[in-house]
Amino acid sequence: MISEKPCILFCNCGSGVINNGTLLDLSNNLKQVNADVFELRDLCAMSLKGKEFLEDLGKKYENKIIIACYPRAVKNMLRQGGIDIGEFEVLNFKELTSDQILSKLSSDLHVEQGSANYQAKESELDVPAWFPVIDESRCTHCGKCARFCLFGVYSFNNKTLKVVNPLACKNLCPACGRTCPGSAIMFPRLAEKSTLAGAEPGLKIAPQAQGSLLMQLNNRNLNRKSIFNQEIIRQAENERNKALEELKLNQKNKN
Repeated sequence: MISEKPCILFCNCGSGVINNGTLLDLSNNLKQVNADVFELRDLCAMSLKGKEFLEDLGKKYENKIIIACYPRAVKNMLRQGGIDIGEFEVLNFKELTSDQILSKLSSDLHVEQGSANYQAKESELDVPAWFPVIDESRCTHCGKCARFCLFGVYSFNNKTLKVVNPLACKNLCPACGRTCPGSAIMFPRLAEKSTLAGAEPGLKIAPQAQGSLLMQLNNRNLNRKSIFNQEIIRQAENERNKALEELKLNQKNKN
């Protein structure tokens, strides 16, 4: 039987992308709405080890709302995990305050005030659920991320890219995503407010060069873009090297 109550999945993110005070405010506000609220600790981890729980909720409720980070990251993360919960709305706590989220629940999503049935669900993972998420609508299957990654996170065969070993990804290392020309790689637990964290990529169209002045301006823009790309690659290489050194240190300590 499908419940008439709204179902709210609240990601109590453990990565620090928003501060603990905001998480506490959200938790307190959500206890005052007429809905079944499930506090997930956290959604990234549940997408790896919690598929049955999430899909059961999808079957029990028609009106589903997820309070987490960027919608693009959330939707692709569930898809990548093979999790189907049907249609749902996402409210982004990276861009909305606790009060704004409560207001949108009431005005836009018609969730009434009341007393919530509030439950907390812990993840069974005992490691940070830091891993890349692929936006298939933007992925060109060039394989740059897979070639750049040294930790076996991806498979790239017959021009098909997949995340096959997400927990091999090194915590706080988004290096491979910085090499992606299509902004298709996201890290939901990244603190940045950027396309790499899941924000919608901006549409950038180079002006058509007509006449010598526009051609000069266009060439200047291309040079600036080349310099910017070189800086991004250097940043990615530094992040990858740091992750590799930490891995070697951990292995040495175990031995």
